[in-house]
Amino acid sequence: MSRIAKKAITLPPKTEATFVDGILTVKGPLGTLTKHFKPEIKVVVDANGITLTLNSKSLQAAALWGTYASHTKNMIAGVNKAYEKKLIVEGIGYKADVKGTELAMALGFSHPVNVAIPKDLKVTTEKNNITISGIDCEKVGKFAADVRAFKKPEPYLGKGIHYSDEVVRRKQGKKAA
Repeated sequence: MSRIAKKAITLPPKTEATFVDGILTVKGPLGTLTKHFKPEIKVVVDANGITLTLNSKSLQAAALWGTYASHTKNMIAGVNKAYEKKLIVEGIGYKADVKGTELAMALGFSHPVNVAIPKDLKVTTEKNNITISGIDCEKVGKFAADVRAFKKPEPYLGKGIHYSDEVVRRKQGKKAA
């Protein structure tokens, strides 16, 4: 059983939530987020906040209970303060720029790498730092992971794209005899 979902989720000021036909909608100062919930979980929105309870005693319902509570908390946090991920591009000749609705990167390949930026995310670049921000936690994390996957940091020189708080474990390399 989830310890997270047992407590009611409080709504901060200027934040509204509605639950109609299995769809939770959260409105806040930065925008609106919606998420479809399965019928195994009962969601009640009242003046005190949002309460999630189990509709059935199945194993799947018990697994979804805490997951949906976390999703709800992430939605409430996102519409009040945008989520942000920072990536660092390291390497000689490696660079990243935002050109219109695309992120253009030079990553040591024979061709430039262009990635379309989703319309609900804001991407900025400064020198070799990429900042991705948006109200949806999942979309921000997914886009950051997709960008990082183009050139993961390698262990010998540390070249590639890594998160700002990620520690790249370095290997020693060859030794002269």
